[in-house]
Amino acid sequence: MPARLETGIDVLDRKLAGGIPAGSLVAVSADPASQSELLLYQLTNTRGTLYITTKRSDQAVRDAIDSTEAPVGSPTVRDIAGSEPLDQANRLIRALPEGANLIIDPVDVLEHREDARYTNFLNELQTHMVNTGSIAFLHCLDGQNPPDNRDTTEHMADVVFDLDTTTRGSDLVNFLAVPKFRGGQPLTETIKLQLTGEVDIDTSRDIA
Repeated sequence: MPARLETGIDVLDRKLAGGIPAGSLVAVSADPASQSELLLYQLTNTRGTLYITTKRSDQAVRDAIDSTEAPVGSPTVRDIAGSEPLDQANRLIRALPEGANLIIDPVDVLEHREDARYTNFLNELQTHMVNTGSIAFLHCLDGQNPPDNRDTTEHMADVVFDLDTTTRGSDLVNFLAVPKFRGGQPLTETIKLQLTGEVDIDTSRDIA
């Protein structure tokens, strides 16, 4: 059995029996207008992290991480917004050390590449995660027009985090579901989260 690696988000680690199996690919699905980036930032607090940004500049990501109130680490941030993003991502991933985190934010840019090339990328990524005992988090924007290869991402992923952000009256409510968990048990209930200064469990009661 692969070792479990903590996410650094206490409520998640408790629910997932200690964390995520090393070598896993994790798809983090969320609305583009949600605070899902806060989840990604807090993941950097557990271990060395390579943060690949595909749309925002590396400086914008560093500034956002530095300004958050959440406990964060000091990730290496690299921008692959230029041409041939799959090739750029592959070069960076090959240098990933053992026991690290990889974050690709968002993965949509890579999902727009040809199906065969993208599938091959995911297979090579999974092999590298297993060989290094690392975890890859693929940030999937669940907007109006998801890429054609989104189904491939979620099929290849070992774990799926699905963040649902809704408005109830005057309240903004975040529910995290884990419908898929290879090597463990998917969660049978959603987790109500607060995504403000940091990721925390929301203990407020729903009143019908």
